[in-house]
This record gives sequence, C-alpha cells and structure tokens, in this order.
Amino acid sequence: MSVIVLAGTIGAGKSSLTEMVSKHLGTDAFYESVDDNEVLPLFYANPEQYAFLLQIYFLNKRFDMIKKAMQADHNVLDRSIYEDSLLFHLNADLGRATDTEVKVYDELLKNMMEELPFAAYKKHPDLMVHIKVSFETMLDRIEKRGREYEQLSFDPTLYDYYQELNKRYDQWFDNYNESPKIQIDGDALNFVESKEAEKMVLKMIDQKLAEIESAEWAKEA
Repeated sequence: MSVIVLAGTIGAGKSSLTEMVSKHLGTDAFYESVDDNEVLPLFYANPEQYAFLLQIYFLNKRFDMIKKAMQADHNVLDRSIYEDSLLFHLNADLGRATDTEVKVYDELLKNMMEELPFAAYKKHPDLMVHIKVSFETMLDRIEKRGREYEQLSFDPTLYDYYQELNKRYDQWFDNYNESPKIQIDGDALNFVESKEAEKMVLKMIDQKLAEIESAEWAKEA
C-alpha cells in the first residue's frame, strides 16, 4: 500500500491520472483546491499584487493535504508541497514577488518540510509520478478545460509564463529526491483520451511500486 504524489505543469493531466490511479488501487484521492480558490482569479488578473498571497494559500493547502494523505498507507495526490517552490520562484523570477516575500516564503516552506515527518505517519511519499507534456499539449489542454482566467485570450502574456513553467519542470524532476520517482510521457501516452494509454501508464506505476516494495523487503531481510 502506497502514498503516491503526482506532479506536472498546468494541463498535464494530474487530476485525470489521480482519479485513474485511485480507482485502480482502491485508494482515496486528494485534489488541489482550484475551482473554489478565491485567490486564483485575483492572481491571473494582477499577478504582481497577488503572487505571494496565492502561493501562501497553496502552500497552506498542500501542507494540510500531504499531512492528511500520509496519515494512511494508501492515498494519491494530484499535486503536492514538493513542487510548491518551483511555482513561487518562477513568479519571483518574473518580478512578481519582492525579496522580502521570497525570504518569508522560503523560511516558511523550510519550517513546514522539517515539521512534515513529525506530523504524518509516513516521512515521505512512496512514489512521485511526473507527467511530462509538450508545451503544445499544455496549451491545448488549458484551452479545452476553458477556465477563462487561464486563457491566452484573457491575457496574452501568459504565453511566456506557461512556456517557462513547462520548461522548469524538467530540471525540477531531475533534482527531486524526496522519494522514488518515475516520469510519464503524457504526449506519447495520452491517458486522458486513450484507454490503451491509461492501461499502459497504470501498468508502469504498478511495476514501479512492485520494484519499490521489493527493494524495501530486501532492506529488511
């Protein structure tokens, strides 16, 4: 039984795969708060003013979510606290946060990460699944799901933001070392639209979990 966290850019298919994995494993699913997030539309309307507030909102929600998920052996999360810094530091690099806000955020995140092993049953997830998609796929999915404030027609400057966000996930995945990890090619395996691709992705996750379990048994033997 495992706690699995998903990661990926906007429109990568995290929520869809979370639902698929939770049904496949018979586990609970934890979804990031988006539709009822009162700060998110404010951020898209004025990112320079609301980037810090939005990230503190998400950080709080993600800390609470990962604590609840890791109280048990068998849950899946569609996004987690482990990629929170990527999202905020992108906004900071784009001039949407002050040096003081960055300092406050980094110190708060550090304190939360130090506290997490004591606040949860597990010290870390059993597996992180990163869904890698092309920039073109990302834009297509954003357009299809139709949230007005995410559309390029709402704000053409989002193009550069989305492009940089998608690019930074590759480096983030390479540096991630909180747990075992795998990467899914969401273009080659379009599990959102293909049942066959869904089966292949779930098989990959099953195989990785079996490999992790085998390694754990070997350590204890």
